[in-house]
Amino acid sequence: MRLKSKIILLAVAPLIVATTIITYLGFQSARDLAELELAIYEYNLVNAKKQALKSHVNIALSAIRPILEDTQLDDEQAQFQVKKILASLSYEDEGYFFAYETTGVNLVHPTQPDFVGKNLWEFQDRSGNYLIQGLIKAAQSGGGYHRYIWEKPPLMNQEDKLSYAVIIERWDWMMGTGLYLDDIYAELTKTKAIMNDNIQRSFFTVIEVVVVTVVLVILLGLAINLHEHKLADSRLKALAQRFMRLQVNERRGFSRELHDGINQLLVSCKFRVELASNKLKRDHDKAVIQQELAKADDLINHTIREVRQISHNLRPTLLDDLGLDTALNSLIDQFRERTELHVHYRFEVISDVPDEVEITLYRLTQESLMNIEKHANAKNISLNVWQSHRHLVFECSDDGDGFSHKDALSSGIGLINMRERIELIGGDFTFESQLNKGTSIHALLPF
Repeated sequence: MRLKSKIILLAVAPLIVATTIITYLGFQSARDLAELELAIYEYNLVNAKKQALKSHVNIALSAIRPILEDTQLDDEQAQFQVKKILASLSYEDEGYFFAYETTGVNLVHPTQPDFVGKNLWEFQDRSGNYLIQGLIKAAQSGGGYHRYIWEKPPLMNQEDKLSYAVIIERWDWMMGTGLYLDDIYAELTKTKAIMNDNIQRSFFTVIEVVVVTVVLVILLGLAINLHEHKLADSRLKALAQRFMRLQVNERRGFSRELHDGINQLLVSCKFRVELASNKLKRDHDKAVIQQELAKADDLINHTIREVRQISHNLRPTLLDDLGLDTALNSLIDQFRERTELHVHYRFEVISDVPDEVEITLYRLTQESLMNIEKHANAKNISLNVWQSHRHLVFECSDDGDGFSHKDALSSGIGLINMRERIELIGGDFTFESQLNKGTSIHALLPF
């Protein structure tokens, strides 16, 4: 798998996992909340129906109370009128009233008149519920509710029914009414379906948002990756250009040293040798000839020193012969002899250092000491090289004049060369400077 794919996967995978977990928890919480709301809704709906039943029974009692309180009517006449009124009372579509003796004999039943006069004490619904006994017991407790299964008109289907019953104390009758719960269940089912539909719509909305977000993250990741790729290409090109410029500058300096230094010395040496040869042919004084040869010998020695210096500038032989620590010590000793400044030097590297890191570190030290000598006016210098887990750490600090602005510091050719040398081998270069507080150079060089 390519790096850009790994980066995109690293960005998308946690998003998908987190969204899935949050969506699942939210979906589960929504379902639990919906069930709780449905239970509360069912309780309130049933409770409202109970209150309605009680109100209907109170209305029926109000309708028959004048008869019950009329002492001029005998029981037979009063019972006849009460039965007639209860049989004629109705409400809504299927609402009616019934009446029973407490022994279980049916007195009023508008929808099923065949029950009138029959003793239904032992009557059970299909679930085994002794419904008449339950109604009488609820009525005798001061008025109460009883739930059972009964035939619903006009189709006479078996449905759940809730009834409220009271006692007519004059004759010890049980009177009541009821309502069928299928309408409540239908309404609850409809409400539940609406809630589930809302939850599903919310779920699919979240899924759509997640898909759009993932697509945007992928597109954004690709765009950032493409931008970084172009940026990396431009940095690579700039680095290659700096490398080529550095090579050109070094070659130009090397060419100048050869032309202006060694070439001139060799020409002068050749001129002295030719002059001594001409004087020898003309039988000049031997002392004059030896003087010309001595001058040629001086020029040759000077040329040898120049060649050694050029060779040293290209790559110090101490690095190959005695190692980095010795080469840096030699460089610092020469600096001490020239400037008579105190240099605190520490070298703690136990691993083998690659050649390109060695020469970069050597040039970095050389350039740092040269800048201090020319510009810092320092009295104390600290130069430390040590090894971390994956890097060589270079740090050079002084207590000299420092710089008041970083842009002035960054514009120096020497510092630019140091930064470019370190960046060419994948290192990191930083510096800090304050006016009258000195300068500190810090570099990380990779193994």
